[in-house]
Order: sequence, then C-alpha cells, then structure tokens
Amino acid sequence: MRAAPVTASSTAPDAASVVVRTEQRRPAGHGLSTLDLLESEAIHVIREVVSEFERPVLLFSGGKDSVVVLHLAAKAFWPGRVPFSLLHVDTGHNFPEVLDFRDAIVERLGLTLEVAAVQDYVDDGRLHERADGTRNPLQTVPLLDAITAGRHDAVFGGARRDEDKARAKERILSLRDEFGQWDPRNQRPELWNLYNGRHTVGQHLRVFPISNWTELDVWRYIEREGIELPSLYYAHEREVYRRDGMWRAVSPVSLPTQAEPVETRTVRYRTVGDMSCTGAVESDAGTVRAVVREVTQSTLTERGATRADDRISEAAMEDRKRDGYF
Repeated sequence: MRAAPVTASSTAPDAASVVVRTEQRRPAGHGLSTLDLLESEAIHVIREVVSEFERPVLLFSGGKDSVVVLHLAAKAFWPGRVPFSLLHVDTGHNFPEVLDFRDAIVERLGLTLEVAAVQDYVDDGRLHERADGTRNPLQTVPLLDAITAGRHDAVFGGARRDEDKARAKERILSLRDEFGQWDPRNQRPELWNLYNGRHTVGQHLRVFPISNWTELDVWRYIEREGIELPSLYYAHEREVYRRDGMWRAVSPVSLPTQAEPVETRTVRYRTVGDMSCTGAVESDAGTVRAVVREVTQSTLTERGATRADDRISEAAMEDRKRDGYF
C-alpha cells in the first residue's frame, strides 16, 4: 500500500485526503528495487527529524527536487497532513511557471508557505544588486534571517550529492553554526543510518533526505509516482539566446546584448533556478519517459550544464555554502 502522488492536478484539499492505492511494484519473490530503498531511506530521515526537532521547515521552490521531498513527506505522514511549513527564498527572478506551480501545491495541500523576498532587502539597502545581474548569491542573508525569525532548528532541502562536488562532501544531516555557516571539516559520521541531530542554541541542521539520489533516480521516481512538475521541465518552444555555452531565456531580468541574436528553439530546463543564471538545453523530451531516456544518456550534471552561478569560480558552490547558502 502506498499513498497517491502529490500533484498540482490533485483535487484533494490537503494531505489527509490523499487516497491510498495498491500497486504491484515487482514480481513475487523479488527484493526491493533501488527506488524502494531510496524512498525508504528518505522517509526514515524525514520521520526521524520531525520526531527530534521542534520547528522543522522545508525549503520549497517548486523545483523537481523540492517537489519530490514534499511528496515523500506526504507519504511519510499519511493520512495526516505534512507536519511542517514551507519556506521559499524568492529572488524576484524566478520563472513565473514555477511560482504558479508552487502556489497551487501549497493551496491544495493546505500548507503554510513563508516567502523571504530578496527584493525587500534590495529595496531597503540591506543587499545590493550584483554587477552580473544574478541574484542567486543574494539568497543567503534572507534565508538565514528567515530561519532565525521562524526559530527553525531543522531545514529540509532537496540537494543531492551528484549535483556538485561541494554537495558531495555534505552529510544527510549537516550542522550549521550560530552564524548559519557550514564547516566542511566538521562533518559527523552517519554509519548504519544513525544520524546525530545534536545542536546548541542558535545552531540548526540542514537535512537532505534525497542526498543519495541521482538526477536519474529523481526522474525515475517522478515517473513511477506520477508526480506533476512545472511545465518548463518538458520540451517547449521559447525565445532564447546563446551565452556562456547555454541557452538563456529572454526575460526582463535576462536580456540579450546586440551580439546575442534571439532565436526560437525547442528547449527544456533540467533545473529551475533564476532566469538570470539558469540555462535551458535543447530537447524534444516532452514526457517523463522521454526525459528519463535523455538523462540516462547525459554526461553532465544538471547544474554543470545549466547553472551560470556555479561557474563564478572553481569553488563557487562551496564558498556559498560556507556562508550559509543551501
């Protein structure tokens, strides 16, 4: 028995209305599949954290990884509701399709969403626009302020080890000090699925239930569970221009120069960060099954292929994580 998927098309108003269904996963006599084991580990982590921490929260952008974590949480606590709120650091440069999808999920599940807006920090002078136009590195201060204001002692995220070598260093439960900073040399062992959640006042834990998943695992799970995602994860026509080896979308926060001709191409997004730093890939994969086939053949991680903010320096991600970025 397993819970039905959390999708934007669901008519259920909250997680308690998710219908249980039976499904034959494997022939009789066969052991658990890889996806079964990954799902079990993730649900175990989510339940353990909720039982041990007072005010957990899920960092939720509406992207595929955070959607999968929310789906896992809904299954972990069915038939009850997800027992924590959601937090989104909105840079103001997000794709409109993703924000609409985010709001639809929150409304249907009856959850609480807190939005920390980078624009508010820019408007009152606490943050200043970067010369390169991207706001992704500006998320750190609003994130840490929101964690402090909400007194959140555990923050769930959808980061995975295969995305970046800095994330590969991090544990499933990762301690942040009183300043929200991460010390890669201060990592706790996690043997035999035992997790150390001890922390002092002011510290908090970042929690990555799908840390051991790959991009292919995520897409195969999305296919198996019938999880709905924002439309831009699938092939569609869009006005784009070429910059830094990536197709950038034409938008008010991402405009081409005179030397960058605009073309209409069939593309999709492997990750959905800011419009100002996220590139699309040419693709005709319009279904989950087609995306699975495409990811199977890929030789680059989604961040390596489509995220300009990770190219700022060789250690761009680790530098941001040390400062408190997710």
